[in-house]
Amino acid sequence: MNRTTRTTRIGRTTRAAVAGLAACGLALGLGACSDEAVEAVDKVTDETYEVTYEVTGTSAGEIQFHGGGGKALEPETESVESPVLPWKKTVTLRGIMPPAVMPVPPDAGAADLACTITHKGEVIAEAKGEELLTSGGCVAVSPVTG
Repeated sequence: MNRTTRTTRIGRTTRAAVAGLAACGLALGLGACSDEAVEAVDKVTDETYEVTYEVTGTSAGEIQFHGGGGKALEPETESVESPVLPWKKTVTLRGIMPPAVMPVPPDAGAADLACTITHKGEVIAEAKGEELLTSGGCVAVSPVTG
């Protein structure tokens, strides 16, 4: 392994460790976190990553998803009303912000509704049918932390 490769790996490991420690600290002390602490974590974990959300099935009344706005632990939710399925969207998220897509079934329900979240060609979360309805969609841990 040459020096450049080792330095790159150390940098990635350091970033992952810092992000993991920040996430653990926030999880343990979330009740006592101030806006300043959340902003500090946002700055420390400013690395971006892309995910692709997909929703399939017969119909959905709405699709809600984290689109990249907001703070790491308070992401803004975007939505699409009466989407045409299959539906697909690639977004850029930041730091420890969790990727999430939540298809909302129409009034009659949709047993065939399914969602996936893909990062770098690998499915990192998926749900369908009853599982999707009880879990509230697909939610994954930010790949930046791991």
